[in-house]
Amino acid sequence: MKAKPILEEFELPCGVTIKNRIAKAAMTERLANKKQEATKAIVDLYQHWMSNGAGLLISGNIMVDKRYKEASANIVLEDESGITSLQEVTKVATQNNTQFWAQINHAGRQSSIFSTFKPIAPSAIRLKKLMLFAKPKAMSLDEIKDVENRFVNTAILAEKAGFTGVQIHAAHGYLLSQFLSPKTNKRLDDYGGSIENRARLLFDIVKRVREALGSDFPISVKLNSADFQRGGFNEEDAMFVIKYLEKLKIDLLEISGGTYENIVFLTERYEHESTRKREAYFLDFAKKIKSETSLPIMVTGGFRSQQFCNEVLANKELEMIGFARPFITDQNFPKAFLEDEDYRVGDATFDFKIKKMKDFAEAGFYDYQIHQLAKGKSLKPKYNPYLAVLRLTTNELVKGWF
Repeated sequence: MKAKPILEEFELPCGVTIKNRIAKAAMTERLANKKQEATKAIVDLYQHWMSNGAGLLISGNIMVDKRYKEASANIVLEDESGITSLQEVTKVATQNNTQFWAQINHAGRQSSIFSTFKPIAPSAIRLKKLMLFAKPKAMSLDEIKDVENRFVNTAILAEKAGFTGVQIHAAHGYLLSQFLSPKTNKRLDDYGGSIENRARLLFDIVKRVREALGSDFPISVKLNSADFQRGGFNEEDAMFVIKYLEKLKIDLLEISGGTYENIVFLTERYEHESTRKREAYFLDFAKKIKSETSLPIMVTGGFRSQQFCNEVLANKELEMIGFARPFITDQNFPKAFLEDEDYRVGDATFDFKIKKMKDFAEAGFYDYQIHQLAKGKSLKPKYNPYLAVLRLTTNELVKGWF
């Protein structure tokens, strides 16, 4: 029988082994309680995902600062008070030799008004999207150092809570991504200007997390290949950052793209003809990385057939295949996908006419599916997208302000 690369183990540079090549990429769960702690619903959700066979599960956003959240019901891990509830999650999610990593994040200017009216960012540049984001305050040097300390602190707490690795989120327009982009970082000090300066905060965080957690603990970074905005973070910037991350000995680089202003990671396909034909997004850039570094790479987005996954793995184009939406559009994913070489993942049909709110509607749609799984209920692929907008808005309002 012909070997299937997707079923093969992968040993990370730190020595930890992932049992197969499928990873659940991070998706925000919005299931924390009013204390921003993990709940039974999150335990049940990860019990479900663990049971279907992925080698690596990456949590949704775990915020390093409760003042600046991505969503009102995010988990926040600032001190040891949140460890006990998270241990219940990690206990089930790490069964069957499954790796479970904490994605740690700070929303910066992408903290909505449901979280704060006083966000912080590298520069005082407002995110103009549906009037949901207040103008941020440019961070002082003390505030930058505080953020660095918070990332390190949360990484340490995540390890204590039983996570088997951490992923530092530096993509999708969140705070670290804001520092990386010249479109959102207009600073004139040591944290602005050149890409060396714009990446300083990310590099300092990675260095200190490695020092704190040791050489045998998996550390990943999620990075945009580009912001897909004129004047933003581009592939040349990304390659500089990636080569330095290799020197810092991270274990896995996840490639993504876009920000809240251009949400290619949520609603769009990567538009190059070659990647459309070959299913996945960001593969062109992954090949460039492979030509210049030896970093293990995870690409998330667009993979739909086991045959194609086996092809890119056999060609050494990447090491891990990331999936997000298939985990919430197929109740049994990836179990059947791993067992059947001819199995293809389908996309949920999604039709929403109001262009400016399409991403908001889609976020609400997938949020609903996550909550169905957490309740042990069936998915509803025909859930009304207009109800999804109402649901997401209501949940943020109630959990954020009341």
